[in-house]
Amino acid sequence: MIGIILAAGVSSRLRPLTDTTPKCLLRVGGPPLLERTLRSLEQSGVRECIIVTGYYHESVERFANGLHLPLKTHFVVNPRFASTNNNYSLWIAGPAAAGHDILLLDSDVLFDRQLIPLLLESPHDNALIMRTGGNLGQEEIKLELDGSGRILRIGKEIDPGKAVGESVGIEKFAAPAAERLFDILGRRKDRNEFYEASFQELIDGGCSVHAVDNGAYCCMEIDTPHDLAVAQRLATTLTS
Repeated sequence: MIGIILAAGVSSRLRPLTDTTPKCLLRVGGPPLLERTLRSLEQSGVRECIIVTGYYHESVERFANGLHLPLKTHFVVNPRFASTNNNYSLWIAGPAAAGHDILLLDSDVLFDRQLIPLLLESPHDNALIMRTGGNLGQEEIKLELDGSGRILRIGKEIDPGKAVGESVGIEKFAAPAAERLFDILGRRKDRNEFYEASFQELIDGGCSVHAVDNGAYCCMEIDTPHDLAVAQRLATTLTS
Protein backbone atom coordinates (compact mmCIF):
# COMPACT_ATOMS: atom_id res chain seq x y z
CA MET A 1 0.00 0.00 0.00
CA ILE A 2 1.14 3.52 -0.79
CA GLY A 3 -0.03 6.68 0.95
CA ILE A 4 -1.05 9.78 -0.99
CA ILE A 5 -1.19 13.11 0.82
CA LEU A 6 -2.69 16.09 -1.01
CA ALA A 7 -0.96 19.29 0.08
CA ALA A 8 -1.07 21.63 -2.91
CA GLY A 9 -3.71 24.22 -2.05
CA VAL A 10 -3.40 27.93 -1.26
CA SER A 11 -5.81 27.86 1.72
CA SER A 12 -6.90 31.46 1.24
CA ARG A 13 -9.55 31.27 3.97
CA LEU A 14 -6.79 30.96 6.58
CA ARG A 15 -4.92 34.07 5.53
CA PRO A 16 -2.83 35.77 6.88
CA LEU A 17 -1.64 32.56 8.58
CA THR A 18 -1.12 30.98 5.16
CA ASP A 19 0.33 34.02 3.39
CA THR A 20 3.73 32.34 3.26
CA THR A 21 3.03 29.00 4.94
CA PRO A 22 1.11 26.05 3.45
CA LYS A 23 -1.80 24.97 5.63
CA CYS A 24 -0.26 21.55 6.20
CA LEU A 25 2.66 23.22 8.01
CA LEU A 26 0.49 25.09 10.51
CA ARG A 27 1.05 23.84 14.04
CA VAL A 28 -1.97 22.26 15.71
CA GLY A 29 -1.50 21.32 19.32
CA GLY A 30 2.27 21.40 18.81
CA PRO A 31 3.31 19.52 15.64
CA PRO A 32 2.35 20.72 12.16
CA LEU A 33 -0.51 18.86 10.51
CA LEU A 34 1.81 17.24 7.96
CA GLU A 35 4.03 15.81 10.68
CA ARG A 36 0.99 14.34 12.43
CA THR A 37 -0.16 12.73 9.18
CA LEU A 38 3.23 11.32 8.21
CA ARG A 39 3.86 9.88 11.66
CA SER A 40 0.40 8.30 11.65
CA LEU A 41 1.16 6.65 8.31
CA GLU A 42 4.52 5.34 9.51
CA GLN A 43 3.10 4.01 12.78
CA SER A 44 0.35 2.22 10.83
CA GLY A 45 2.90 0.28 8.81
CA VAL A 46 2.79 2.31 5.59
CA ARG A 47 6.30 2.49 4.15
CA GLU A 48 5.86 4.56 0.99
CA CYS A 49 4.16 7.89 0.45
CA ILE A 50 3.45 10.39 -2.31
CA ILE A 51 2.99 14.03 -1.28
CA VAL A 52 1.34 16.23 -3.91
CA THR A 53 2.56 19.79 -3.39
CA GLY A 54 2.05 23.15 -5.06
CA TYR A 55 1.83 26.26 -2.90
CA TYR A 56 5.29 26.88 -1.38
CA HIS A 57 6.22 23.35 -2.39
CA GLU A 58 9.86 23.81 -1.41
CA SER A 59 8.83 24.41 2.22
CA VAL A 60 6.73 21.24 2.27
CA GLU A 61 9.51 19.13 0.78
CA ARG A 62 12.14 20.55 3.12
CA PHE A 63 9.97 19.94 6.18
CA ALA A 64 9.01 16.37 5.23
CA ASN A 65 12.58 15.40 4.43
CA GLY A 66 13.75 16.95 7.69
CA LEU A 67 11.64 14.55 9.74
CA HIS A 68 13.87 11.63 8.66
CA LEU A 69 11.02 9.13 8.97
CA PRO A 70 11.39 5.57 7.63
CA LEU A 71 9.04 6.42 4.77
CA LYS A 72 10.07 6.33 1.13
CA THR A 73 8.63 9.68 0.08
CA HIS A 74 7.99 10.95 -3.43
CA PHE A 75 7.04 14.55 -4.18
CA VAL A 76 4.82 15.47 -7.11
CA VAL A 77 4.23 19.16 -7.82
CA ASN A 78 0.89 20.37 -9.15
CA PRO A 79 1.97 23.32 -11.32
CA ARG A 80 -1.64 24.45 -11.61
CA PHE A 81 -2.33 24.50 -7.88
CA ALA A 82 -3.73 28.03 -7.97
CA SER A 83 -6.33 27.29 -10.66
CA THR A 84 -7.33 23.65 -10.13
CA ASN A 85 -9.16 21.69 -7.46
CA ASN A 86 -8.05 18.60 -5.54
CA ASN A 87 -9.24 16.28 -8.31
CA TYR A 88 -6.32 17.52 -10.41
CA SER A 89 -3.85 17.05 -7.55
CA LEU A 90 -5.00 13.48 -7.04
CA TRP A 91 -4.85 12.75 -10.77
CA ILE A 92 -1.19 13.75 -11.07
CA ALA A 93 -0.30 11.27 -8.32
CA GLY A 94 -1.56 8.45 -10.55
CA PRO A 95 1.67 7.45 -12.32
CA ALA A 96 3.59 7.16 -9.03
CA ALA A 97 0.76 5.14 -7.44
CA ALA A 98 0.15 2.79 -10.39
CA GLY A 99 -0.38 -0.82 -9.36
CA HIS A 100 -0.67 -0.05 -5.64
CA ASP A 101 -3.45 -0.14 -3.13
CA ILE A 102 -3.73 3.48 -2.00
CA LEU A 103 -4.44 5.27 1.25
CA LEU A 104 -5.53 8.81 0.43
CA LEU A 105 -5.38 11.64 2.94
CA ASP A 106 -6.10 15.34 2.69
CA SER A 107 -3.33 17.26 4.45
CA ASP A 108 -5.71 19.59 6.31
CA VAL A 109 -7.36 16.95 8.50
CA LEU A 110 -6.67 16.64 12.21
CA PHE A 111 -7.34 13.04 13.20
CA ASP A 112 -6.63 10.52 15.89
CA ARG A 113 -3.92 8.17 14.68
CA GLN A 114 -6.12 5.18 15.54
CA LEU A 115 -8.30 6.02 12.53
CA ILE A 116 -5.83 4.72 9.96
CA PRO A 117 -5.64 1.24 11.55
CA LEU A 118 -9.44 1.32 11.88
CA LEU A 119 -9.76 1.97 8.15
CA LEU A 120 -7.06 -0.51 7.11
CA GLU A 121 -8.63 -3.25 9.23
CA SER A 122 -12.02 -2.79 7.58
CA PRO A 123 -12.99 -5.94 5.65
CA HIS A 124 -13.97 -3.81 2.67
CA ASP A 125 -11.36 -3.25 -0.04
CA ASN A 126 -12.60 0.28 -0.72
CA ALA A 127 -13.70 2.40 2.20
CA LEU A 128 -13.49 5.81 3.83
CA ILE A 129 -13.72 7.31 7.29
CA MET A 130 -17.09 8.86 8.07
CA ARG A 131 -17.64 11.36 10.88
CA THR A 132 -21.07 10.91 12.39
CA GLY A 133 -20.89 13.29 15.35
CA GLY A 134 -21.64 17.01 15.14
CA ASN A 135 -23.75 19.02 12.75
CA LEU A 136 -23.87 18.73 8.98
CA GLY A 137 -24.25 21.81 6.82
CA GLN A 138 -23.70 22.90 3.25
CA GLU A 139 -19.88 22.84 3.42
CA GLU A 140 -19.37 19.23 4.47
CA ILE A 141 -18.82 16.37 2.00
CA LYS A 142 -21.89 14.37 2.99
CA LEU A 143 -22.78 10.70 2.59
CA GLU A 144 -25.92 8.69 1.87
CA LEU A 145 -25.62 4.97 2.61
CA ASP A 146 -27.60 1.81 2.08
CA GLY A 147 -28.41 -0.55 4.94
CA SER A 148 -25.03 -2.30 4.72
CA GLY A 149 -22.95 0.87 4.98
CA ARG A 150 -22.23 1.02 1.26
CA ILE A 151 -22.05 4.56 -0.12
CA LEU A 152 -24.84 5.52 -2.50
CA ARG A 153 -24.08 9.23 -2.82
CA ILE A 154 -21.20 11.46 -1.79
CA GLY A 155 -20.91 15.24 -2.17
CA LYS A 156 -21.58 18.68 -0.77
CA GLU A 157 -24.89 18.97 -2.61
CA ILE A 158 -26.60 16.23 -0.56
CA ASP A 159 -29.40 17.43 1.70
CA PRO A 160 -28.01 17.43 5.26
CA GLY A 161 -31.31 15.96 6.44
CA LYS A 162 -30.74 12.86 4.29
CA ALA A 163 -27.05 12.45 5.06
CA VAL A 164 -25.69 9.91 7.53
CA GLY A 165 -22.36 11.63 8.10
CA GLU A 166 -19.37 13.44 6.60
CA SER A 167 -16.45 12.12 4.59
CA VAL A 168 -13.44 13.84 6.19
CA GLY A 169 -10.75 13.04 3.61
CA ILE A 170 -9.26 9.67 4.65
CA GLU A 171 -9.89 6.87 2.13
CA LYS A 172 -8.48 3.55 0.95
CA PHE A 173 -8.83 1.90 -2.46
CA ALA A 174 -7.56 -1.47 -3.59
CA ALA A 175 -5.40 -1.36 -6.72
CA PRO A 176 -8.14 -2.32 -9.24
CA ALA A 177 -10.49 0.39 -7.94
CA ALA A 178 -7.62 2.90 -7.75
CA GLU A 179 -6.82 2.23 -11.42
CA ARG A 180 -10.43 2.88 -12.38
CA LEU A 181 -10.48 5.99 -10.21
CA PHE A 182 -7.40 7.47 -11.88
CA ASP A 183 -8.95 6.80 -15.30
CA ILE A 184 -12.05 8.72 -14.23
CA LEU A 185 -9.93 11.55 -12.81
CA GLY A 186 -8.07 11.74 -16.12
CA ARG A 187 -11.32 12.48 -17.93
CA ARG A 188 -12.54 14.95 -15.31
CA LYS A 189 -9.26 16.60 -14.30
CA ASP A 190 -9.95 19.94 -15.96
CA ARG A 191 -13.26 20.39 -14.22
CA ASN A 192 -13.01 22.61 -11.17
CA GLU A 193 -14.43 20.03 -8.78
CA PHE A 194 -13.60 17.97 -5.73
CA TYR A 195 -12.32 14.43 -6.21
CA GLU A 196 -15.51 13.12 -4.61
CA ALA A 197 -17.24 13.74 -7.95
CA SER A 198 -14.96 11.06 -9.39
CA PHE A 199 -15.72 8.83 -6.39
CA GLN A 200 -19.40 9.18 -7.29
CA GLU A 201 -18.76 8.16 -10.90
CA LEU A 202 -16.75 5.19 -9.64
CA ILE A 203 -19.64 4.16 -7.36
CA ASP A 204 -22.24 4.71 -10.10
CA GLY A 205 -20.14 2.40 -12.29
CA GLY A 206 -20.60 -0.46 -9.85
CA CYS A 207 -17.63 -0.15 -7.48
CA SER A 208 -18.59 -0.76 -3.85
CA VAL A 209 -17.18 1.79 -1.39
CA HIS A 210 -18.13 1.53 2.27
CA ALA A 211 -18.15 4.02 5.13
CA VAL A 212 -16.27 3.29 8.35
CA ASP A 213 -17.64 5.19 11.36
CA ASN A 214 -15.01 7.20 13.20
CA GLY A 215 -16.63 6.15 16.48
CA ALA A 216 -14.96 7.78 19.47
CA TYR A 217 -11.93 8.92 17.49
CA CYS A 218 -11.58 12.61 16.63
CA CYS A 219 -11.34 13.84 13.06
CA MET A 220 -12.02 17.23 11.51
CA GLU A 221 -11.13 19.21 8.42
CA ILE A 222 -9.53 22.62 8.97
CA ASP A 223 -10.64 25.32 6.52
CA THR A 224 -11.22 28.49 8.55
CA PRO A 225 -9.80 30.34 11.59
CA HIS A 226 -12.73 29.00 13.61
CA ASP A 227 -11.89 25.43 12.54
CA LEU A 228 -8.29 25.98 13.54
CA ALA A 229 -9.27 27.23 16.99
CA VAL A 230 -11.48 24.18 17.53
CA ALA A 231 -8.70 21.90 16.30
CA GLN A 232 -6.22 23.42 18.75
CA ARG A 233 -8.51 22.33 21.58
CA LEU A 234 -9.26 18.91 20.13
CA ALA A 235 -5.59 18.14 19.56
CA THR A 236 -5.11 17.66 23.31
CA THR A 237 -7.51 14.68 23.24
CA LEU A 238 -5.79 12.69 20.49
CA THR A 239 -4.06 9.35 20.98
CA SER A 240 -0.36 9.95 21.56
